[in-house]
Amino acid sequence: MTRLLGPLLVSLLLSAGWLWFFVRRDRHPEPAWLLARTFGWGMVAWAVSAAFGGTFGRLSAEVGLLTPVLALLLTATVEEGSKFLAAMTVTTEHEFDEPMDGLVYAVTAALGFAFVENVTYSLSYGASALAWHAFLTTLVHALFSAPQGYALGGRHLQGGRWWRSRGLLLSMTLHFVFNGLLTGSAGWPQLAALAVVLSLMAWLAGRYYRHFEAHARDHPQSP
Repeated sequence: MTRLLGPLLVSLLLSAGWLWFFVRRDRHPEPAWLLARTFGWGMVAWAVSAAFGGTFGRLSAEVGLLTPVLALLLTATVEEGSKFLAAMTVTTEHEFDEPMDGLVYAVTAALGFAFVENVTYSLSYGASALAWHAFLTTLVHALFSAPQGYALGGRHLQGGRWWRSRGLLLSMTLHFVFNGLLTGSAGWPQLAALAVVLSLMAWLAGRYYRHFEAHARDHPQSP
């Protein structure tokens, strides 16, 4: 129990910190119970993707059907798809009433996903490995999900299924490229490419937030 308590607390504090960082820009704060439920669905999404990931690993080891590139692609597809479904659970709620909510709930689901991933990583590799892994993992999962949140918000604003498909595809692509750069031996070109991809994801998330902030200012909700 003691071995689990430390990683739980560290992961929870990191998730709460990043959640505050992302939702603080919402001009109309969401109810805590709905954020908590979405966070919980993000945790379930991790369990679903982990089950599929174990299947991919067994197939690759036993019959050699999966190349490393295909394994990375499947991982990105399943993880982002499961996080997207977790965020989708809130779109039919009355509280989902403005475009910014798409970003808020997509990021919340991603943080729930990252929370469980951090805890399991710590239990597998030791608490000393948690410090750098948890900080980076929590942030990148939130940034991976930003295009999904923009798509959910844009769909709420304009309608149409293409918003969802485009956002999900971009999230999968960013996840695939980022994980691909993490594989193999690290060198300066690889680290520089990682920094570029991370900067691009942060720029996209900032752009999405500014767009929906402008919409919230121009279309204030009725009291």
